[in-house]
Amino acid sequence: MLKFNKNFSPDYGKVTQVTPLIRRLVAHNPSPFTFHGTGTYIVGTNKVAVIDPGPAIASHIHALEKFLETVEVSHILVTHNHVDHSPAAHPLKLVTGADIYAFDMGSQADVDNHAEEGRDQHFRSDHILKDGDMIEGDGWTLDVVHTPGHLSNHLCFGLREEKAFFTGDHVMGWSTSVVSQPDGDMKDYLSSLEKLLHRDDDIYYPTHGAPIENPQPYVKALIAHRHDREKQILAAISEGAHNIPEMVGAIYSDIPTYLHPAAASSVLSHLIHMADNGQITCDGDITKDGVFTVI
Repeated sequence: MLKFNKNFSPDYGKVTQVTPLIRRLVAHNPSPFTFHGTGTYIVGTNKVAVIDPGPAIASHIHALEKFLETVEVSHILVTHNHVDHSPAAHPLKLVTGADIYAFDMGSQADVDNHAEEGRDQHFRSDHILKDGDMIEGDGWTLDVVHTPGHLSNHLCFGLREEKAFFTGDHVMGWSTSVVSQPDGDMKDYLSSLEKLLHRDDDIYYPTHGAPIENPQPYVKALIAHRHDREKQILAAISEGAHNIPEMVGAIYSDIPTYLHPAAASSVLSHLIHMADNGQITCDGDITKDGVFTVI
């Protein structure tokens, strides 16, 4: 059974030592999609990598730059280019001189801002990372794992020395991830979760919320949750909910209505996946306005 951990109280503006090789600074940008804020991770001791520099919030960038005066930055790494993760990368590059590393951004077409935080349209990286790459620094080694689903360009990073895994928005302990069209993809997301089951990480560090200990059972629970959601969608359609607003009303009656747009986007991603699997059909193209029936 999927159980969330919402026990997380960040000390905004302060860099916290998490482990011998990991420090964290949390931006003051709480929201329904960022929980208590974006966690920027600093990996290493004297010559460090920064993972997900965070949003364009002056207080966060100032606190990060102030701390980084005491160390040397060799790499700036970005899990994906949502506006709560990547905008601070370029100011940080200007101050530190470090290069930016990320997956190929491809098209910068925006996604539905009502369903999540929206894309950082101006983000560019100096180096393109791909699945299986390795980044070596001063006393630390990061494996690059491509995990599309939340966004097609999403990456995770595995710290070999501590068997720690930085999961960005792919796996979070406080909530499920938004898988939103047009760039989010449920089939890819489920495959990316399955991919993690072949790793032996001891702990996950999401960009939002608390670390996830004993992560393998949690990933299995996330996969089971998505399959259960598709069973709920099938049941809702069978009981007469043939469009997405009706499905959201039937399935998500326990969440605030301001989260229904995100729920609707997730349902659409599920419906596309279910149509590909031959479970449902749509009267015309599969869109948010489609009419769906069970095959």
